[in-house]
Amino acid sequence: MAVDGVDVTAQGFGLKGPRGWAFRGIDLAAEPGALIAVEGPSGSGRTSLLLALTGRMKATEGSATVGGARLPKQLAAVRRFSAPANVAGVTDLDPALTVWEHLRERALLQRRFGDSVRALVRPRAERAAESGLRIDTALAAAGLDREALPKGARTAVRDLERLEALRLSIALALIGRPRLLAVDDLDLKLSDAERAEAWALLRSLTATGTTVLAVCSEAPEDAVTVSTRPEAAEATEAAEATAATDATDDEQNRKETGDALTETGRA
Repeated sequence: MAVDGVDVTAQGFGLKGPRGWAFRGIDLAAEPGALIAVEGPSGSGRTSLLLALTGRMKATEGSATVGGARLPKQLAAVRRFSAPANVAGVTDLDPALTVWEHLRERALLQRRFGDSVRALVRPRAERAAESGLRIDTALAAAGLDREALPKGARTAVRDLERLEALRLSIALALIGRPRLLAVDDLDLKLSDAERAEAWALLRSLTATGTTVLAVCSEAPEDAVTVSTRPEAAEATEAAEATAATDATDDEQNRKETGDALTETGRA
C-alpha cells in the first residue's frame, strides 16, 4: 500500500486552554515517510499535540506546516489527508461490536464521505469489491489476521488483546489511505515484546511512504523525537523571561545613557 507521505514542521508550536498550556515551544522537522515520536509522561499534552498536528485542535501559538498546509489556519486541509488511531474519546472502539462490524462501518463511511462523487454512482458489485479490497489491504498493513482471532471476524472487541485492539484501530484508520497516520498511547499497557511489535508495525508503514506520528512514553532511537516533558515548556518560559528581562535592561540602559548625555550637555 504505497502512500505519498507528508512533511511535518513546527516552530514554537503551542496550545493554551482554560487550565493553562497543554503544550508549548514545540519545534519539529520531519520528512515525508518519517516516524515521529511524541515522547512525554501522561498528562503532558501529548494527545493535544497529536490532535493539533492532524487538524483536530487549533493551536494558539507558533505555527506548523503539514503537507504544505499551514496550521492553525488550514485545519480542514490537514484533516483530509490525516487519520488518528487509538485516541480515547475520538476513535474509541465499541466493545460490543465485532471486528467485522467495525471494518464494514468504516468502509461504508469512507465510501460515502471520503470518495469522489463518481465513485458513489458505480455499480453496487464494483463498490462492494472496492470496499473489500480496502479492508483486506488495511488489515494486512496493520498485521491483523482475522482468522487468527478467537471467533474470526465475528470476535467482539471486548475479547481482543491489547495489541490486537491497537492493530484494529490502526487498520480502521488505514482504510482511508491517509498520508499521515497519528497513533495515540502506542506503548500503553504493552509488554516489552508487544511494544517492539508495535514499533515494528509503524516502521513497516513508514516503509510504504506513510508519515507516522506516535505518542509514547519512551521513543525509539530511530524516530524523529519531540518532547512534551514539563522541562521543555519551562525552558521556553525561561527563555521568554530572559528575553523580556534583557529588553527591560536594554531600555533602562538607553534611558540612563540618554540622561548622562543630557547632563553632560548641561555641564
